[in-house]
Amino acid sequence: MKRVLSGIQPTGEIHIGNYLGAIKQWVELGERLGKEAFFCIVDYHALTNPAAYDRDLLAQRTFEAALVNIAAGLDPEKVTLFVQSHVPEHTELSWVFTTLTPLGDLTRMTQFKDKAARLGSGELIGAGLLMYPVLQAADILVYKADTVPVGEDQLQHLELTREIARRFNGLFGETFPEPQAYLNPNAPRVPGTDGKAKMSKSLGNTIGLLEDENSLWEKIRHLPDDPQRIRLSDPGDPERTVVFTYLSYFAPLELVEALKEEYRRAGVGTLVVKEILFEHMMRTLRPIRERAEALRKDPGYVMDALLEGARRARTVAASTMEEVREKIGLLRPGRVPVYAASV
Repeated sequence: MKRVLSGIQPTGEIHIGNYLGAIKQWVELGERLGKEAFFCIVDYHALTNPAAYDRDLLAQRTFEAALVNIAAGLDPEKVTLFVQSHVPEHTELSWVFTTLTPLGDLTRMTQFKDKAARLGSGELIGAGLLMYPVLQAADILVYKADTVPVGEDQLQHLELTREIARRFNGLFGETFPEPQAYLNPNAPRVPGTDGKAKMSKSLGNTIGLLEDENSLWEKIRHLPDDPQRIRLSDPGDPERTVVFTYLSYFAPLELVEALKEEYRRAGVGTLVVKEILFEHMMRTLRPIRERAEALRKDPGYVMDALLEGARRARTVAASTMEEVREKIGLLRPGRVPVYAASV
């Protein structure tokens, strides 16, 4: 692992699924790789989600996403943290890749089909949704990243990135690495508060990392219980309630196992377990909230960090794009083609 690239969309409040599934991992990778760890707030990708995109809130959400990541432990003085639109080479390389990517490869993407189906015939299905994985490939390859932290739902997109790299290399010479997926076995697939689907801003089943404590408690209080446990005296199955799933993320293993055993023999009620969950969750979240509050009082620090991150990122991206322009044969400024010079 020499260089990693990962990104997060600023389409709404950063939630505990983002924190447990990605941000904690980013912090660990940043400690190992320093400035070779590239983390990006992908604001251009946010435009492909009509349900979440809001032009009046996009800048605010982008800034907030950076602030929350820093509050959660990502150190912009160690890693390269930046905003996608601050590095225009992303979209330039994306267009080059668009010309090399078969339409069939894109229409077969599972995420495109799922999202298009959710939008339905009444909503605009923009071409950007179809081209999303091509821009994602450019995000990765413009830095020649060899490793990409992803969830299992992104593996198909990453394989397309590898195919695009192979196709470019075959046509124009060795240029891009074929990045490998980094699937952290300790990064959970966090379920939503409905206990069914994965936690997702688009599904509205999230617990915000900075959510008001009263609101957070109400969500925990209403988490679904084991549906087969009707009375307090009934034994319960901890595997049938998301309460214990969340508890395993925040509480010591010994406590979780002890409560599970009590739950199985009807020795503890779900409300008590939810109160314990809330207490342990807040032990993790309160320090993040305190750091976020301090950063809100010093917004210049966050903006300066993003601008410095973009400067570092663009140094690498510009070098890659100059190589790409040369290899695909674009007319370079100040360079007269050989045939024209001989006329």
